[in-house]
Amino acid sequence: MPSFTSPDQGDDLEACVLRFSDLDLKDTRLINPSSGLKAELDVSTKKKYSFAKKKAFALFVKTKEVPARPFECKEKWWKCCQQLFRDRISIHRHVATQHADEICHQTASVLKQLAVTPNTLKSLKSEDSRNPLKEYFTYNREVSAWLPDISCFSPDELISSQGSDGGEVLLYYCYRDLEDPHWVCAWQTALCQHLSLTGKVRIATEGINGTVGGSKLATRLYVEVMLSCPLFKDYMCKDDFKTSKGGACCFPELRVGVFEEIVPMGISPNKISYKKPGIHLSPGEFHKEVEEFLSQANEEQNDTILLDCRNFYESKIGRFQGCLAPDIRKFSYFPSYIDKNLELFREKKVLMYCTGGIRCERGSAYLKAKGVCKEVFQLKGGIHKYLEEFPNGFYKGKLFVFDERYALSYNSDIVSECSYCGAPWDQYKLCSTPQCRQLILACPACQRQGFTACCVTCQDKGRRLALSPTQSSFKEECECTARRPRIPSELPQQVRLPVSPRPRPGVGEDRPCSRERQQQDFPRPSQS
Repeated sequence: MPSFTSPDQGDDLEACVLRFSDLDLKDTRLINPSSGLKAELDVSTKKKYSFAKKKAFALFVKTKEVPARPFECKEKWWKCCQQLFRDRISIHRHVATQHADEICHQTASVLKQLAVTPNTLKSLKSEDSRNPLKEYFTYNREVSAWLPDISCFSPDELISSQGSDGGEVLLYYCYRDLEDPHWVCAWQTALCQHLSLTGKVRIATEGINGTVGGSKLATRLYVEVMLSCPLFKDYMCKDDFKTSKGGACCFPELRVGVFEEIVPMGISPNKISYKKPGIHLSPGEFHKEVEEFLSQANEEQNDTILLDCRNFYESKIGRFQGCLAPDIRKFSYFPSYIDKNLELFREKKVLMYCTGGIRCERGSAYLKAKGVCKEVFQLKGGIHKYLEEFPNGFYKGKLFVFDERYALSYNSDIVSECSYCGAPWDQYKLCSTPQCRQLILACPACQRQGFTACCVTCQDKGRRLALSPTQSSFKEECECTARRPRIPSELPQQVRLPVSPRPRPGVGEDRPCSRERQQQDFPRPSQS
């Protein structure tokens, strides 16, 4: 990987320029560009690459800013890799020598963004008369200008009560066009670090999607800043932030990044836009619709489908009564599921729901685009908002969340079972086999008997691995998951009602693992 220089050191084209697929190079087989190849690069490409590298470098440095000590003349210092830098030259040198990989990755992201939205940086056309990087940071576009003043709080106040008892977790999203998601990424990184928040934030040209945790003071300041920022203040309100007990301890780290989609459905926003979703229903309106749907559940000509847009491990421990819960492992399979079962939705009224509402925005847009449904509705604010108003309503069981808590409880209902003995149980744990990343439902009694893996097959492999610790060929995907159909096919007239208990084999008895819906790759917080 090539070393990066300070942004002020010219437009040298490092070898990594050839790795960016969006650049129109003459010969991508070369490893090191010769002077002849540099000459062949058109002027526009050079300008794009130069601008992208400068921008990536500047944004990275911005995220490392910290306030200088009160007795110092300078306003800011920089902190990186547990080192404090007091002048710009030293931080530039450090970043150039120690963080070349990060800058290279960020440069590639900027270049991809330029390829998607070539008109967002019109200043590139007149580089001689203006400095696009300088214009980029004019008129309060400095990252530090949008960080809250925390001088009146002690550091202990910001980080105290970050535990699950006194802390808080925010879940939110905002669909709106963003011209410069990379600036938003740098700002969000600095903002979360400024407030000692952990979690994950996804940013794209279509908007922002975040789940962050910290002290209640920190989350309150975060919401205030988001609602005052010109990018979001006209698109969001306080009610758009879903809260739950938790804190910074719920996330192993802070991860902020720029992506093509703020929720990974696997289809470009240019093809299926958030601007054409289903009709939003408030929790109260959705409650009435579900009530009417359940009252007609046994009628042969019921024209309504209550559709769960989440993944099977989410719906297994909690769901609306009478819902159709697709047996899919991740949301990117949802479009294929719709395509394969399109006749199921023909001339039907569809009531869609998900955790916080974000998956329904794109999911309903995709279903509407197929032109087969009578109507498509979605639950505004998702299950989160519904349970705030109707904790004992038609949603039964727990609400799965993508962090270390695994699930939130709003009622006492248990709708899932221990995969070994069939006893009521809904608390997920990771499979005990180290290389397996699946979640399991094993009650305390079965765990005490040693049944702590996702299935018997994985349990046996785990024992063999323990006897041969040097063995390294263990597959990350469990065999029981591999046997499950990637895209299930529903029966034409199928309507799913609440699951009734069925006979289970005795503890430790072998059986086809594909029948169990809790066998899956566990999506860590970095995934959707």
